[in-house]
Amino acid sequence: MCYLRGICFAKQNSYDRAKECYMDAVRIDVQCFEAFDQLMKNCLLPPDEEWAFLESLDFDAITSSGTDTSQEAAQFTKMLYTTRLSKYKNPAEFSNAVESLSQHYRLDTNPDLLLSKAELLFTQCRFKQSLAITTAVLADDQYNFSFLPLHLACLYELHQPNTLFLLAHRLADSYPDEPATWLAVGVYYLSISQIAEARRFFSKASMMNPHFGPAWIGFAHTFALEGEHDQAVSAYGTAARLFQGTHLPQLFLGMQHLQLHNLTLAHEYLTTAMDLCNTDPLLLNEMGVVFYHLDHLPEAIAIFHRALAIADEIDSDATFWLATRANLGHAYRRQHQWALALGEFEEVLRQGTAPSSQLDSNSNNNTSTGKHNILAAKGLVLLEMGRTWDAIGSLHEALGVCPQDPVATDLLARALEENVGGVEGVGDFGDEERTEDLLDEAVEVKREAIKREAMRRRKTFRKRRGAIDAGGSRRARMSEGVEDSMMVMSDGEEEG
Repeated sequence: MCYLRGICFAKQNSYDRAKECYMDAVRIDVQCFEAFDQLMKNCLLPPDEEWAFLESLDFDAITSSGTDTSQEAAQFTKMLYTTRLSKYKNPAEFSNAVESLSQHYRLDTNPDLLLSKAELLFTQCRFKQSLAITTAVLADDQYNFSFLPLHLACLYELHQPNTLFLLAHRLADSYPDEPATWLAVGVYYLSISQIAEARRFFSKASMMNPHFGPAWIGFAHTFALEGEHDQAVSAYGTAARLFQGTHLPQLFLGMQHLQLHNLTLAHEYLTTAMDLCNTDPLLLNEMGVVFYHLDHLPEAIAIFHRALAIADEIDSDATFWLATRANLGHAYRRQHQWALALGEFEEVLRQGTAPSSQLDSNSNNNTSTGKHNILAAKGLVLLEMGRTWDAIGSLHEALGVCPQDPVATDLLARALEENVGGVEGVGDFGDEERTEDLLDEAVEVKREAIKREAMRRRKTFRKRRGAIDAGGSRRARMSEGVEDSMMVMSDGEEEG
């Protein structure tokens, strides 16, 4: 009865009361998996509460024919429940439960267990391994819809539009009444940058199932990619109300306000997200960027270090956190810790290059765009260290990648003047205020370019679809802001 009451409250959008009913159902009968599944599937509990709730359950109440059998059944049920919890918390306990279920109970090919493994790999940014698991399961059961959101997210992250097209086409022919079908179509259009079409199909999926989290997140992402920050904030806000246990909507809200340079609001939303989950490296990176722009550099450095430590602890792919390492280098630069800053920039260049600006309206995640910024930053640090000739080489490399870079161009001219003058160091060549003024001018140039690009995209969008948006009349648009041209913001483009 508690489970049925929870279903009724959920249909009425009374999620707090639904959550309590589901929790009561599992407390009364620890084997009421349907109620437990609703709690986990709809993200009604934050990670800390999930683990606390699991520990509070009386698994010893499970009875069987013998004492030993009852204890084994209790342990088995607890391990199964453990695999359904958030993957951002206690990954070691999750791995132990998976290993025991796979080896002792021979459930290594169980789809539910494989889904949990794939979700953990996705949170670690190991998209190829996650995709290998989802692909193998869908090869045996191609319409296992519980796997589809994760499978689609992996395909999007790995830039496989052809595979997305074939999958979406097959689903649309066979299962037009499934929300996941139109989610697949929306992800395909998103992957080929047809944002308006993607939004239409994400909206269709969310209307077919108002509790379908990936559709709401995808719908909001389409506004964010077009620089429509008002609509993006509204859509992310809806997702935050529907899925109160996940930190992702709050994280995306904070990122939107960070792009608008509303640092106070960005800090509030990111703090709320950290209250829900403080072990996501992406969230920590964004909080560090906020502290950087608030000139709280020691706090920013500490948070960037913590993000990198957690990414290493969960065995995440290091190349996905080069943005965080670059941000750490800039924080060191602002604190005049030149050697540490140079070390971080050189590490970024060794491992690869992070995109210079992600989740803005005209970013294409081009790694060459990030490389020239890192090289220019390295050149600036070398100048401050008095290594003028090395700085000239780094700045030449930056201009080789992006000949129109205003920061590298000006710094190179000044470095050449300094080299000709034969004066060691940068004390006579220009003080830090002049350098920061130069960076501010570069930010303004970039901001104006992005505003012009946003206006061009909006005009094109109006010609194609008219002045009325699919979701209603558009509100007045706010001009799009950009961050420091050398700071790197992560995209966080997760599909659910």
